[in-house]
This record gives sequence, C-alpha cells and structure tokens, in this order.
Amino acid sequence: MTRKIIITGAAGLVGQNLIARLKANPDIAIVGIDKHPANTALLRRIHPEIEVIEADLAKPGAWSGALPGADALVLNQAQIGGLYEQEFTDNNVTATENIVAAMREHGTPYFVQISSSVVHSQADDFYTRSKTAQEKFIDTVTDIPHLILRPTLMFGWFDRKHLGWLRRFMDRTAVFPIPGDGKFIRQPLYVGDFAAIIAAGLDSRATGTYDISGLEQVHYGELIALIHDIVKPKAKIVHIPYGLFWALLYAYGKLNKNPPFTTRQLEALVIPETFPVIDWPKIFDIKATPLRKALEETYLDPRYSGIVLDF
Repeated sequence: MTRKIIITGAAGLVGQNLIARLKANPDIAIVGIDKHPANTALLRRIHPEIEVIEADLAKPGAWSGALPGADALVLNQAQIGGLYEQEFTDNNVTATENIVAAMREHGTPYFVQISSSVVHSQADDFYTRSKTAQEKFIDTVTDIPHLILRPTLMFGWFDRKHLGWLRRFMDRTAVFPIPGDGKFIRQPLYVGDFAAIIAAGLDSRATGTYDISGLEQVHYGELIALIHDIVKPKAKIVHIPYGLFWALLYAYGKLNKNPPFTTRQLEALVIPETFPVIDWPKIFDIKATPLRKALEETYLDPRYSGIVLDF
C-alpha cells in the first residue's frame, strides 16, 4: 500500500536530503511544500517524480488540500537566517499553527516536527526565540501522535548556509578567517544521518522528543581544517581577532540585505556549549556516519555536491 508523506520546507537542506533518500522507496508518494521560488523550481528539477507545491504556509491557502489521505507529515519549514524578527515568527511559529490546524481538519494521523537544539542554547536571537516558541506550541498538540527531533548544526548536500557557505567561501578568497583561536566546541550532524532518523520515525511511528546531536565533538577551527584538507581549496586559513571579525560581518550586513552569516550567528558560534548526546543509532536502528566520511560524501559526491540552494 502506498503511503503519502507531506514534507513542508521541502526545498531546504533537510527536505531536499530527506526526499533524495525517501524517493527510492516505491511504496512512498511524496508531496513537497515550500515557498522559496528558486529552490522550489530546483526541487522540481532534481526530483521530478514527486508532487511539489509552492506556497507560503504562514498564510491559509490551497496548500491544505494536499493533506487529505496523507499517512504522515514532516513539519520541517524553518527560517534560519535573516535580519527581521517577523520573518522568523511567520515561518517558524505562524506557519506551524496553520499546519497543525490543517492536519486536524483533514485527519492527518501522525507527524514529525523538526525542532532545533537551540531550544537548549544560551543564545538569544530571532531563530532561538522562534524555535522555542514553535516547540512550546507543539507541546500543546496532544490529539495527533508526533515525534519531535532537535538536531544540532547540520551539514550535507544542498547546504547553502553554515558549513556549506564556508566551504564555498574557501574557493572565493585567498584567506579564510577564523575568529580568535577557533576553539569553540561544535557537534555537527550529518543531514544524511538525520534524514535516516526521520525515515525511521515515519516507519515506526515513534513518539517523544529526542535531542539529535553529532556524536563527535570538534573545535570549530579543527572542523574547518578538516574540510580544507578534503576539498583542498586555494584559501589559506588564518586566525583574526574576534572584534575585527565581528566588525567585518557588520559592515557586510549593511551591504547585503540577506547575508549568509551574520553578527548574531557569530555571537552564537563562540558560545562554549555542548548538547546532549543520546544513542540515536540504537534508538532508531540506523548506522551513524563517521565525521570525515560524512564530509567526504558531502563535498565529493558527484550527484549532489555541486548543487547549491538559493538564499
């Protein structure tokens, strides 16, 4: 029997990676929903076998007509970067409220919500506030069985921000700056593994809330050096004072209305923090990919490594 799976935020990092892996299953019919015109067009082009709907979920609309008959929904849309708080509220909170209302209306029996590890974070920014508010709302949804997953910083195919942008920056500059000594602990999570966790949840109808962290802790500077070693770009890694790095980002933000890396993200980057680690390979019965192998798959894979999403 074919299962119909709705994926919101389908044209973003997690959505694209999840679809790339789920579409091989002939028993699954995928409907992807996203509001970003360029990335939605890309989604249609590289995954022509799935149904794609371009819609802003923060607004009620015809998109809800896709939900009747759905076996499950992956609630995945998210505003990650930007300069205005309202963007985060619209995409992370209002859209979530609309989706839940549509699931209730059409009897969707199960969903997976993609939350974020930032709900544990010491950072205070638009993203953290909105994702915390989103999860608090999901906690009130007691009538629809669901799974909440809180991933840490992710990387993988289609990564247009964070490590993906930093890796491409290595090809565009002679000098790659690292703030301070670079000794800020990160726990990067391979989105390929995260997609496998989502797929396992959809299969098992798991419920509960799980913190999904990268299993390997690494300093930011060491992570950049590892990527550098794999892709061998022209850029030379140099360390610069934090204050100068912040000032350069601030100036760039004045010239670019949608910068890929902002002063707020830099402030969050240097906070010394780690996230809970659970045995998610055992819980979801999947095999974790070692960090170096995951980075090699991300940046050297001939199918998707050269595809870049639009900001």
